Amino acid sequence: MVLETLNPMHYNITSLVPDAMPVATVPILILMCFLFLMWNHEETSSIPGPGYCMGIGPLISHGRFLWMGVGNACNYYNKTYGEFVRVWISGEETFIISK
Repeated sequence: MVLETLNPMHYNITSLVPDAMPVATVPILILMCFLFLMWNHEETSSIPGPGYCMGIGPLISHGRFLWMGVGNACNYYNKTYGEFVRVWISGEETFIISK
């Protein structure tokens, strides 16, 4: 009888977890989602150009300049967004003005 009470396999692990645990996780998950959205929120700019999109936009913009070269990439962005464009080169916001 003593060995039976000392055996850890004898106890059901779900009885050790309180019932309030699943109820507490829902507000924590909602709070984490809200903080994630606030962290990734960016003020919309009136200057056209590729979106920021959690840092992916600057990587694509910089990669396009490396792959196509400055002249061809500028022509691409000018055809796509107009004569005044905001892009990222080396992680810095850069403006392309044409015409």
